[in-house]
Amino acid sequence: MNMERSRMAVVAVLLLVIPAVLRAQVTNNDLRVTNGTVNARIVEFVNSKQGKKVGHGECWDLAAEALTTAGATWDGRYTWGLAIDPLKDSVLPGDVVQFENVILEWEEGNSVNREAMGHHTAVIVEVKAPGVFVIAHQNFGPNGRKVGTSDLVLARKKKGKLTVYRPQG
Repeated sequence: MNMERSRMAVVAVLLLVIPAVLRAQVTNNDLRVTNGTVNARIVEFVNSKQGKKVGHGECWDLAAEALTTAGATWDGRYTWGLAIDPLKDSVLPGDVVQFENVILEWEEGNSVNREAMGHHTAVIVEVKAPGVFVIAHQNFGPNGRKVGTSDLVLARKKKGKLTVYRPQG
């Protein structure tokens, strides 16, 4: 009887503790992009520029000004920070994506959609799920040289190289 009560007590404690631990992990992850971090400052900058032209309107200008304004250190060219593997590492809002000869292709209904990004730069502003992001960019698509957003689904990549960088403060 005492052994059974002990087990029930352990189960009851675990049922109370595990949800609290999971909430704490989520909160800690959220803090990494909301409490004045470089990534949070990058997202704040990019969101403030929606529908506006940044610099000369080149895709590069948006990421360059966002990183500079946020106080990130980078090479001043196309290495936007520490390269991470988006299939293995957590991707955060504020990370920068560099596309090289990338072809994205997917089906919607009866049509096949295709996007080509020869040499393009974008900033992740939202992580919807692993491998599914909202990116902000300019000099691409219907927004022209003004900042707009679109979805990036890694599973749609058919060709090319896509590098995700974690900005460094």
